[in-house]
Amino acid sequence: MAKSKNVCNAKKLSYISVPSQIINSLSSSSLQSLLVSPKRNNTNSFFSVYKHSCRSPRVWLFALFLFGLVGMLRLGWNIDTLIPFSPYPNPCLETQSNTDSVAQKHDALVANANNLGQPSHDSPSEISEFWKQPDGMGYRPCLDFSAEYRRTSEVMVKDRSNYLLVVVSGGISQQRNQIVDAVVIARILGAALVVPILQVNVIWGDESEFSDIFDLAHFKSVLANDVRIVSSLPSTHVMTRPVEEKRTPLHVSPQWIRSRYLKRINREGVLLLRGLDSRLSKDLPSDLQKLRCKVAFQALKFAPSILELGNKLAQRMQSKGPYLALHLRMEKDVWVRTGCLPGLSKEYDELIQSERRRRPELLTARSNMTFHERKLVGLCPLNAVEVTRLLKALGAPKTAKIYWAGGQPLGGKEALSPLTKEFPHFYNKDDLALPEELEPFAKKASFMAAIDYIVSERSDVFMPSHGGNMGHAIQGQRAFSGHKKYITPNKRHMLPYFLNSSMPEAEFNRIIKELHHESLGQPELRTSKAGRDVTKYPVPECMCNDAHSHFI
Repeated sequence: MAKSKNVCNAKKLSYISVPSQIINSLSSSSLQSLLVSPKRNNTNSFFSVYKHSCRSPRVWLFALFLFGLVGMLRLGWNIDTLIPFSPYPNPCLETQSNTDSVAQKHDALVANANNLGQPSHDSPSEISEFWKQPDGMGYRPCLDFSAEYRRTSEVMVKDRSNYLLVVVSGGISQQRNQIVDAVVIARILGAALVVPILQVNVIWGDESEFSDIFDLAHFKSVLANDVRIVSSLPSTHVMTRPVEEKRTPLHVSPQWIRSRYLKRINREGVLLLRGLDSRLSKDLPSDLQKLRCKVAFQALKFAPSILELGNKLAQRMQSKGPYLALHLRMEKDVWVRTGCLPGLSKEYDELIQSERRRRPELLTARSNMTFHERKLVGLCPLNAVEVTRLLKALGAPKTAKIYWAGGQPLGGKEALSPLTKEFPHFYNKDDLALPEELEPFAKKASFMAAIDYIVSERSDVFMPSHGGNMGHAIQGQRAFSGHKKYITPNKRHMLPYFLNSSMPEAEFNRIIKELHHESLGQPELRTSKAGRDVTKYPVPECMCNDAHSHFI
């Protein structure tokens, strides 16, 4: 390598241009003396030539010109910039270019991941205000169980007689909720829990199993002292026909579960439950509330492959500073199920209304309400225009980096254009990941949703455009992690101001900020309203501070 470098340096030539007036003013002998090096074998002749040359005004003039020309080249020109335009190959630069080409190609592939926008030009006060985190009031995770709970656990985890089978359905966040309840029901019945079966989703065609999405070994380890988790029924129970229950009422209490299922599971040894969504009461004894938090926030960890990619994408978002995660609910089925209209155009509105007439069973919102009535009471998802106005009013800087989670919106890029025009640094997992990174998860909706969950949960600020299982799960997780900023759009109260086109922008912004002053992820007691889920509001059962200790 050193030899090649010397050869390259030897071949590297420098050229200067000399005005024709100077050339013409030189005699042929003087010109030749510039082009042909003098012989050095005669010291006397050297001094005689030097002495003669010094007396020539032309030589002095030429030397002065050269001195000035070299000075200008060093101060104003970069000779290297001329090299790429040279018609002759330069072996030294060619070697360097070939060496860098592989890295340049890789850089081009990950440009979306690493080049997430230019430096912010917003004022420091504006930036710090939007990214400022809420006061967590010193709350921290607090999952100390009672002495009675621990004594019961010693006996329960050794029992080998009763087993609970559960089948969970829906999207990944809905499945998480059902898995949490399944663990608690197993605890109530004193039964071992067989690893939950994930029902094949007929809409997405995802046939993933529990261990494909979640870390099964971690799940078992964390819950080892609470509920015995087994991968399958033992040989003694394989031939047993399980007692199946399909119609568990909503919000049942632990007493109802024991009175309904305990004798049956003791008699048959195996109980099969389906459709656990919202079946278990949200108001449980303290130990069972702590168990729900333990399952949701500690035991349900994503599989290593999903966690690795999700963390990698989150790190790429964080590489240029804080970022906001949006969970946008603008898919076609969301507009159909909520009874709302996207507001993109008459054609899209008619498309949704036609689909709703064709399949009325999909409508989950109140069927006796018109679209406008649903909108005004806050039952509709925010569209891109409304999300943009809300973020601007809350002080989101134009240079804010935004990660958006969710399925493809109805209307494609057109539906997102209000957001992308105002906030150009707008990315999703397809923008951040290399094609080969997402390829193993192709056509697996649960995997893609899990990646969205990870990147959203790790964001500095999170905001959903509509309520839902994922938004609720992330709200609880961010609270349990120290009450990281979570913006809950106050749709019911803010939409009338959105409809007032005559209101000055400054006044609009002031009102919107005031409406959301207490909706930024601050600690909120679950017990302040009946029926709240502890996995969404972990205070006070699962978190405590120095002023309100809940150790037992």
